[in-house]
Amino acid sequence: MLTPQQCRAARGGLDWTRAELAQRAGVSLSTVANFEQEKRGTYRPNLDAMRRALEEGGARFTEEGCVCFNQNEGAAE
Repeated sequence: MLTPQQCRAARGGLDWTRAELAQRAGVSLSTVANFEQEKRGTYRPNLDAMRRALEEGGARFTEEGCVCFNQNEGAAE
């Protein structure tokens, strides 16, 4: 499960705006903003889409709740 804190940390580490995350995840900007600000709950499919977008961008989430990043994400092989 993605937490608001993890979402903010991952988005910041990827240098993404809320709008960029919303676009990549296929959710509305207000969904991302409300989730990160803990204004209201978010439907599970939207959480899954945001997490998947962040992971595809290079963020990794540990079982302990940490956010890590792939240094070589997007590098040529």
